[in-house]
Amino acid sequence: MKTTTTQLSVFEDRHIRKIWHNNEWYFSVVDIVGILSESKDPRNYWKVLKFRLIEESGNETVTNCNQLKLPAEDGKLRETDCVNTEGAFRIVQSIPSPKAEPFKLWLAKIGYERVQEIENPELAQKRMKELYKAKGYSEIWIEKRVRGIAIRDELTGEWKKRDVGTEKEFAILTAEISKATFGMTPHEYKDFKGLKKENLRDHMNDLELIFTMLGERVSTEITRAEDKQGFTEVEDAAKRGGKIAGNARIETEKELGRPITSTENYLSEKKKQLEDKIK
Repeated sequence: MKTTTTQLSVFEDRHIRKIWHNNEWYFSVVDIVGILSESKDPRNYWKVLKFRLIEESGNETVTNCNQLKLPAEDGKLRETDCVNTEGAFRIVQSIPSPKAEPFKLWLAKIGYERVQEIENPELAQKRMKELYKAKGYSEIWIEKRVRGIAIRDELTGEWKKRDVGTEKEFAILTAEISKATFGMTPHEYKDFKGLKKENLRDHMNDLELIFTMLGERVSTEITRAEDKQGFTEVEDAAKRGGKIAGNARIETEKELGRPITSTENYLSEKKKQLEDKIK
């Protein structure tokens, strides 16, 4: 079964990358090792540990380690050693750490929550909203962000049905919609906002999110209405959907007398709020 969603989980304020693969969560080994060992070089720590485990017993933790693509520090997807929950427990047992027991409890909780979300998808949305709220986002923004995620998922679902499913193809189609909507690809947009590895959409304001949704939603409708098949036809729908959103953006900017796109991001907004509190 194909790999799908990549996400971040948080353990004691430390991020752990995870990906839904073969109907279960897989976690970044380097992220786990970094937390448990508190090493300044968790990649090398894992390299040494892996060799030791193989030498000692051919430990299955190593042989069952999957190379899955996760977002790296530069924002690109790179193959990363990943293990499922069982493998993660075995790694925990291999690293002496005062955080071992709390981490085991955390792993068990993550697994239980995923089962709940499969049985009741509304729980996944609720938890997502709570995470954004804890980060300080407004209720109005959160509703748009969550709706945008649903629209995005619906679009990519249509792409997969039409023989378009590689990460490279998704990236190209997304770039086409963004460029037609905002005059910038996602990579250019991140540079414009001064972002690096952060998620671009988490740093968009209300109107930026709205026009992003419009471009993707119209692309979905065109794809369905004309029953687009294959990359070339789907790309045509993406360009046209983005163009419609782009025209709407231009007209809106004329009425408002200002650009929709903004260099502001959530990081700068939080810094501004902190400075205001100090004053």
